Amino acid sequence: MEQSEKLFFPVSNEKTTGFRVRPGLFLTNGAVLVPGGVSFTIHSVYATGCELCLFRRGETEPFAVLPFPQDCRVGHTYSMIVFDLDIDEIEYAYRVDGPYDPDRGLIFDKSRYLLDPYARAVTGQSVWGSRNPAGSAYHARVVKDTFDWAGFVNHRVPFQDMVIYEMHVRGFTRHESSGVKNPGTFAGLLEKLPYLKKLGVNTVELMPVFEFDETADERTVGGKKLLNYWGYNTVCFFAPNTGYTAAVEYNREGTELKEMIRTLNANGIDVILDVVLNHTAEGDHRGPFFSFKGLDNNIYYMLTPDGCYYNFSGVGNTLNCNHPVVRQFILDCLRYWVVEYRVDGFRFDLASILGRGEDGGPLSRPPLLESLAYDPILGHVKLIAEAWDAGGLYQVGSFPDWNRWAEWNGRYRDDLRRFLKGDGGMAQAAVQRIIGSPDLYQPDKRPNASVNFITCHDGFTLHDLYAYNQKHNEANGWNNTDGSDANYSWNCGTEGFTEDPDILTLREKMCRNAFAVLLCGDEFGNSQYGNNNTYCQDNEISWLDWSDLERNAGLFDFVSRMIAFRKEHPVLRGPGESAACGWPDISFHHGVPWNSQTDENARQIGILFCGRKEADTGDDGVFLAVNAHWEPHTQTLPKAPGGYRWKLAFHTASPAPFDPEAGMMEDEVLFMDARSAAAAVLERCE
Repeated sequence: MEQSEKLFFPVSNEKTTGFRVRPGLFLTNGAVLVPGGVSFTIHSVYATGCELCLFRRGETEPFAVLPFPQDCRVGHTYSMIVFDLDIDEIEYAYRVDGPYDPDRGLIFDKSRYLLDPYARAVTGQSVWGSRNPAGSAYHARVVKDTFDWAGFVNHRVPFQDMVIYEMHVRGFTRHESSGVKNPGTFAGLLEKLPYLKKLGVNTVELMPVFEFDETADERTVGGKKLLNYWGYNTVCFFAPNTGYTAAVEYNREGTELKEMIRTLNANGIDVILDVVLNHTAEGDHRGPFFSFKGLDNNIYYMLTPDGCYYNFSGVGNTLNCNHPVVRQFILDCLRYWVVEYRVDGFRFDLASILGRGEDGGPLSRPPLLESLAYDPILGHVKLIAEAWDAGGLYQVGSFPDWNRWAEWNGRYRDDLRRFLKGDGGMAQAAVQRIIGSPDLYQPDKRPNASVNFITCHDGFTLHDLYAYNQKHNEANGWNNTDGSDANYSWNCGTEGFTEDPDILTLREKMCRNAFAVLLCGDEFGNSQYGNNNTYCQDNEISWLDWSDLERNAGLFDFVSRMIAFRKEHPVLRGPGESAACGWPDISFHHGVPWNSQTDENARQIGILFCGRKEADTGDDGVFLAVNAHWEPHTQTLPKAPGGYRWKLAFHTASPAPFDPEAGMMEDEVLFMDARSAAAAVLERCE
């Protein structure tokens, strides 16, 4: 040890089972490298004793067990520096002793090895689909961070400008048609950067990348091995999923993921993580026992008065998010990912759970949500809530926000699905959703609260939304009882696969209509064969088939043009400076100019967005027309202001490539085919 190291960490003469030790860094959780050793810190309120267990790499029995000496305990925290460890050759876990009183939720068991909740890396997970040996426990690795961010600064896409591409890291490139060198990995995703740039998206939202065990619920159905593919069952909240790395990163801290984030950001693409902070992979009383259960079961989980698990998550347990200890853990976790991985935001799975109290009831001012809203480290990241949970709490439009939280707008998804397939009585709801849902969110207080979507990982793909009337989840092994029945889908006349050219043309037009309204989505016609809950399908059902890109090149071209169209017209992204012509920011012209009325039979809407582009370029006006009726209609535009004329920008009834001179607009009248959408823009007269 160098003299300078001795000055910082004087070594005690005291030895614990042959190792030199001294009190550690009590304020720094987890295993942290210090000069000459490693500081191991963990806390438990009800524990009576704690042991550090050291393992040689890959072994199941410890070669050393180090009880924490009395001077290595302050309050409920155990912290000990162990010197002269070769971190490349060791793994670690804890054993914690304490009372066993299940009725009070205390289930300590000193015979079990416990995974450090703050572990930066977890062993035994590096090969996707490879099950840990029977009887083995999770171990943690001591990692060293050697990644050089080299002056990196998040460029931060403004909230209103985000075009979000939700993706599963493995499924995005796992199919052989992806053509990447490292399929199913962070590196493989990065190989598709040119594709993402061509498409025009500026934000990727990664489905869970925290460490999870894809083999936890492994089973075989119909000859196919089913795994926990999606990853919404977290094993460790501070460790990236090593099954997503192309190379084994034994003692490095997420280098491949960091390189991916840095490169995406350098190319104008933000990274948002889908985080699952509402439950863990330990499940209920029948589930595994490997971390929180053995530390403070009655603190980390919501328990009923008799010690059973509340299940607002639908998967067995619910994190007790507003207990001060758990609240601090969650805050530490998110801060870590922002500081060490430079992520740009988080989408919170079943976020309504984060607002429940210890008795399960919703809180009016949840301390956790308020802490996250005002935390200085999280000050610039996006916070996006899935504003409901599996316990029936639905808070779309009412999620506690402090003018900071945005929401996945589930009402947008449902209302637009119903309107676009032609349901009656949905026109006014569709208008409200398209203009930003002012009936749910006050525009002056929450201008960017609504994250709009029509499809996502959970439910039908956009292709399947117009190919199936019913879900077809038989391959999941639950007799088609899993997954939502509220799909608001329409098969266009035939269930599933067809070669009927008229139905195929109609299906593509329906997809274009959805893109025309939303301006983003599933861009090359990916199908999951009617399965609306592919959480367990690590196969061709879930993997993107990149050959669809060639088959559906016209749809890809349309989507990329829609994204470019959105970027070209700032009026579509929120109000700015008022137009010089005097038109309001938003006005309604359903069928004819200045008609804002709809009724039960209305299936046609016209919305005009207007404002200034820039001081020297004049007004920016975009007229969106949607005819969800099965019969054609006309849409008359308001008379263009002096010096301007209307120009047709796109029409979903036009075959690819779009021809603006195809007779779909004459003077100021749009000819709206059955089930079609179109947009016209103001342009200066020559």
